[in-house]
Amino acid sequence: MKKDLLAIKDLTRAEIEDIFSLASQLKVNRKTHATPLRNKTVGLIFEKPSTRTRVSFEVGVHELGGNTIYLSSDEVKLGKREAIKDAAKVLSRYLDAMVIRTFSHDRLLEMAGFSSIPVINGLTDLLHPCQALSDLFTIKEKKGLDNVTLAFVGDGNNVLNSLLYGCGKMGVKIKLACPKGYEPDKKILKEVGSSAELYNKPEDAVKDADIIYTDVWTSMGQEKEYQKRLKAFRNFQVNSKLLGAAKKNVMVMHCLPAHRGKEITDEVLDGKYSIVVDQAENRLHVQKAILVKLLK
Repeated sequence: MKKDLLAIKDLTRAEIEDIFSLASQLKVNRKTHATPLRNKTVGLIFEKPSTRTRVSFEVGVHELGGNTIYLSSDEVKLGKREAIKDAAKVLSRYLDAMVIRTFSHDRLLEMAGFSSIPVINGLTDLLHPCQALSDLFTIKEKKGLDNVTLAFVGDGNNVLNSLLYGCGKMGVKIKLACPKGYEPDKKILKEVGSSAELYNKPEDAVKDADIIYTDVWTSMGQEKEYQKRLKAFRNFQVNSKLLGAAKKNVMVMHCLPAHRGKEITDEVLDGKYSIVVDQAENRLHVQKAILVKLLK
């Protein structure tokens, strides 16, 4: 692997499979595995709020024998309180790795470019690679990755952008249903090519799907667009009727947090086809594997 994990496109299929193999071992031996991060400290630099990303990284580092230090946006103020390159160079002297959750992807790239230690993308407005890798690991556990079709219904956001890269790398067919004007990044769509199919009707995308995936219609930083988005996405809800258009035993995924009654109904999110909690748990195991690979 390269020094950093900034995007799934930077990984080879073999490297992803290696991460998954290690994640499986760490999951089985969660309380008894070795502690390769002993005497290591990982900085969590979060300019956006987080539940799963923060907790899973903090617990993961602890279970691997290391320590974490959390720095919020009020404490760091990247590019405001001091130049990004200055923060990157100094933090590299203190820490062994950094997880960064920020808005602009360029800000992440600048931090990584001036850091001498590994930098992990904990989410930017463009990409969320740790989420997508954990999602693919979950699909592999449940169904395997051969001859699998994933249907994503909703906003063409950072999660979908990373899923496009991940599915392309692992040979998973991905079908997208997004309202016009809310498609994923055009450059990424072009990069992944024929592994992705784009639709404007959810019913068309979920036909023959093994997995239906959705996410919030309004992400962090888009709150002013809430009413506009609510109108644009009103026909893109994942509900029992939509599940009926997919394969009989289709599984349902959501990266959370969910806006219940909006992009997904309670009946589906809490229903027998939902693997959302398993999906959330696997953030821990996959991120632990990433940390071990980068800090070995």
